[in-house]
Amino acid sequence: MRSIAHIRERDGIVQTVETHLLEVKALAESYGEKLNIRHVAGLAGMLHDMGKYTNKFSEYIVAATSNSVVLKPKRGEVDHSTAGGKLLYEWFHTKNISKLKGILAEVVGNAIISHHSYLKDYLSPDLQSDYLKRVRDKVKGLEEYEHSKEAFFNKVMCEQEFHDYVDQAALELETFLTVPSSGSIEMKLMFLTKVIFSMLIDADRTNTRMFEENKPHESAIDTMKLFDTYYKRLTAKVNSFKKAKFATSPINVLRSGMSEQCDQFASNPSGIYTLSIPTGGGKTLASLRYALKHALEYGKKRIVYIVPFTTIIEQNAEEIRKVLQDREHVLEHHSNVIEDIDDNDENQDGMTTTQQKLKLAKDNWDAPIIFTTMVQFLNVFYAKGSRNIRRLHNLCEAVIIFDEVQKVPTPCISLFNHALNFLKDYGQSSLVLCTATQPALHYVEQKLDINTDAEMINHIDDVNAAFKRVKMVDKATDEQFTTDKLAEFIRKLQEEVRSVLIILNTKSVVKELYQQLVEREATSGIEGCFFYHLSTSMCAAHRNAILDKVKAHLSKQEKVICVSTQLIEAGVDVSFDCVVRSLAGLDSIAQAAGRCNRHGKDDIRNVYMIDHEEENLKHLKEIKKGKEITRKMLKMMKRDSSAYGGDILSRQAMERYFADYYLELKTDLNYHIHTLKKNMTELLFESKRDADSNYQAYFNEKEEKLPLFIANSYGTAAEHFTVIDDHTASVIVPYGEGEDIIAKLNGGGSIEDWSRLLRRAQHYMVNLYRYEIDHLDRSGGLESCLDGKVLVLKEGAYSEQFGVDIENDSPMGLLLG
Repeated sequence: MRSIAHIRERDGIVQTVETHLLEVKALAESYGEKLNIRHVAGLAGMLHDMGKYTNKFSEYIVAATSNSVVLKPKRGEVDHSTAGGKLLYEWFHTKNISKLKGILAEVVGNAIISHHSYLKDYLSPDLQSDYLKRVRDKVKGLEEYEHSKEAFFNKVMCEQEFHDYVDQAALELETFLTVPSSGSIEMKLMFLTKVIFSMLIDADRTNTRMFEENKPHESAIDTMKLFDTYYKRLTAKVNSFKKAKFATSPINVLRSGMSEQCDQFASNPSGIYTLSIPTGGGKTLASLRYALKHALEYGKKRIVYIVPFTTIIEQNAEEIRKVLQDREHVLEHHSNVIEDIDDNDENQDGMTTTQQKLKLAKDNWDAPIIFTTMVQFLNVFYAKGSRNIRRLHNLCEAVIIFDEVQKVPTPCISLFNHALNFLKDYGQSSLVLCTATQPALHYVEQKLDINTDAEMINHIDDVNAAFKRVKMVDKATDEQFTTDKLAEFIRKLQEEVRSVLIILNTKSVVKELYQQLVEREATSGIEGCFFYHLSTSMCAAHRNAILDKVKAHLSKQEKVICVSTQLIEAGVDVSFDCVVRSLAGLDSIAQAAGRCNRHGKDDIRNVYMIDHEEENLKHLKEIKKGKEITRKMLKMMKRDSSAYGGDILSRQAMERYFADYYLELKTDLNYHIHTLKKNMTELLFESKRDADSNYQAYFNEKEEKLPLFIANSYGTAAEHFTVIDDHTASVIVPYGEGEDIIAKLNGGGSIEDWSRLLRRAQHYMVNLYRYEIDHLDRSGGLESCLDGKVLVLKEGAYSEQFGVDIENDSPMGLLLG
């Protein structure tokens, strides 16, 4: 039997199984050190491909990588990922049974058998164990299991060394489970299993990529040296502000003071903190100042910004690149260009060259500074797909800043809190909840373990009062607006102010209002006003181009009207004379107000709250509920003008809003899965002792105990998790450089080339709902490339005005793949 893990395409060189296992073990160990689980991670690394020690696999890989035409093996015919998990089950569940080593075998074994797909259920809601089916019951494909085991102990590690290594791993597990935290044992084991899985996948793919690219090792970045340089550059920039023309204005003095407080706060130990800088208070650079200094003082490996909308990513990342004078080490990650949630690449060596390169393309969040979205953050912990979970371990030993944290989707609140508590207690990370409207997460049942004296800014109420720049005008409680009526209202506003921003709740009414405003302007014969439309139907590069034009008009004090969905209200640095906001949650109202008179250069300006009767909020439950609560609060202020301190945007008002909001949606906070009649939290970490647990149901039905220490449903939970209600898919659009990217993706290239190309593609992508994909498919607006893995939009299906045009005029075609 030949020992073959991989055969390099370009020169036919073989990487032996023992070389691959020992190198992946070493990488996994290095990842595991940050959580003090070096041997637990290493155990997964050294066993994951033990099943490649078979004649069947050797014959298969030689045939699959030769130039001859070969018949592809049937799924499951060549199984190389079960053997390592089977060995652990066999040794620690059928003999030498101890609870600690049994748990270790289950945690590591699940990662091993799942490393070409996703974690298996120990026990599913229908009382099946996919884990046991693999490690205990499976026979087909494991005919050479004994040969694999013998080869492993002969070539990788002898039996005595192996048992010594397992003993070390068991000690680490015991220590891990005794770390003080608010979580149950089941919760700790869930996060441990996922982080081991993350480390294994990253180590495996990184080693395979290094072999394919014929590189001895990954080039390491000296993060501390880089952060030290960044901190000096940022300090120089902050000092330059003090010499600027308006440095002594009251608002700039406040900004400078808050920035200094963030710098001083960085010496506090790692934990969960809040940064409640008002809108326009210099939040981005102040939080970066904290992050860089804290990273230097406590040895953090990276800084991660989590934002609610992709719109904010480009603006904030670009601002930071300019200040730090570095374009190379700031990564933007908007969404997955390639989705792998349904992949099972057990026979990966038989993939096409394209598929293999895509699988290995670097996508693991190992950059020093990362900007990504809340959707992607939650996907890392809870969504299916090895590409998502591969990034989890790189969220450890980090400073993570949650910009506009109030935008955490309501069903994900408990899951979000659990993830942050894990990163604090185990991941050695510092977490900053950064927003002008703190969401009062202590009101929910699954509490966030925020540090005592968590707020970075002193005397926050006085700061908020000093930043007051707008008057909130309630036009929502006494009347409703149609699109016609709103267009007329805006026409009158045009006579009073130079610039107006209108933010509505749905894309359809935004588009309709924009079209009507443009038509009215054209028929009036009056020129000199510029109109713009913004929505998530546009790719990031397109939205940025429009925002740049809007900012240019604003800086020249030209007349400009912008109609947008809520994407503009969080973190986008624009300042209009007047804002009109369709009624929504109070946090959204506050964010919209932050786009009006942002820098306080003018007297107090008006923000109008309206009720647009043509918005269909049927499928937008959170916006609808937020709108109802805000309306009640506005009515209260009509009756008593001193309510909430006399200000609908006060901290008292915001606290009341979130308390009512979470109370109204209490049943939704644990991510309920209606088809299973279970919450996500129950699937992931319900106790076996609970009377209505799957474990007890199994015992009652089978009249025997499940022969496992863990009985949770990781795979089923991931199958049912999606941050938004409807699944979306990413499509690359032919806007600007998007055309060139699409052309190059259809050509050749190395893994490194495609890694760079897929990162560039982030700016030219739009996320579409499944019904939109189907509609475009039927009308011929879609194509695909890279063996059907990447969807691209045809030119005629993208509009300069509105972005993706579902009713497009593309020539008919078929969606491939």
